[in-house]
Amino acid sequence: MKRYYFVFCKEDLLLQQEENGNFTIPFQENPPTEVKPWTHLMEVSAMDDGSEVVTYCIDLPADNRRLQAVPLRQSYYKLPRKLYLKAGKCQELLYWDHNTKYCGVCGAPMRMDTAISKKCTECGKEVWPQLATAVIVLIHRDDEVLLVRARNFRTDFYGLVAGFVETGETLEEAVARETLEETGISIKNIRYFGSQPWPYPCGLMVGFHADYVSGEIHLQRSEIAKGGWFGRDTLPTIPEKLSIARMLIDDWLENR
Repeated sequence: MKRYYFVFCKEDLLLQQEENGNFTIPFQENPPTEVKPWTHLMEVSAMDDGSEVVTYCIDLPADNRRLQAVPLRQSYYKLPRKLYLKAGKCQELLYWDHNTKYCGVCGAPMRMDTAISKKCTECGKEVWPQLATAVIVLIHRDDEVLLVRARNFRTDFYGLVAGFVETGETLEEAVARETLEETGISIKNIRYFGSQPWPYPCGLMVGFHADYVSGEIHLQRSEIAKGGWFGRDTLPTIPEKLSIARMLIDDWLENR
C-alpha cells in the first residue's frame, strides 16, 4: 500500500520533484531512503482522502537526485497547503518523540501507547504532545496600526506584538498583558481573528485585532528593537505570507 513519507533531515524536509517541476511528498509503498534498524517510523493521522502517513528522521542527506532537502518554512512555497500543514504536524510529533524518550517521573524508557501518546514502561505515566499557545495582535489607532521588530528577528522586518499565554489567564488577558508589557499602551475591543499551527517547534498562534486606548509607546528593550505606528502608505517590510501576522495585516489592508 502506498503511503506519504514525510522524511526530515535535521530541520529540513525531503521533497520529491515531479517531472513537471512541481514538488510533492514521496507517495510510495516503501520508505524513499534507507531506514536504520533503530529508526522510529511514526504513523501519523491520515490525509483527508484516507492516504496513510508516516514520518521519520534521517541523520544524513539522502543520496537520491529526486529528493531535495528544504527548510520546513520554505516548503510552504513549494507544497500544496494540505501537505505543508501535515509536514508541520509531522515535525511537531518528531520533536515530541525525541524529547520524551525517558519518563520525567522515574527515568525509565517511554514507549508509544497510541498514535499520539506514550506510557512509561515502569510507572505507567502517560504523556501527550504539548502545545505552546501564543497570542498575536494587530493594534489599530485610527488609520494606523502598531508594528514592532522583535530582537530575535533574523532580518529587518516588522511584525506584531505577540507572546505566550501564561497559566491561569484567558487568551484576551494575554493579549492585553503582552501589549502593555512590550509597548506600554492599553487596548480595548479585543476580537478573535483566527489561529494557526506554528511548528517551530510546537506552537499554536492565536490571532486578534484590537483598538488603541491610551499610552505612549515605551518598548520592552529586552525583546523589542523597534516599533511605531504605520499607515497603509508607510508600511515597512512585513512578515512573509505563511504567517498569521501577515494574514492579520492583509486583512486590515483589504478591509478599509
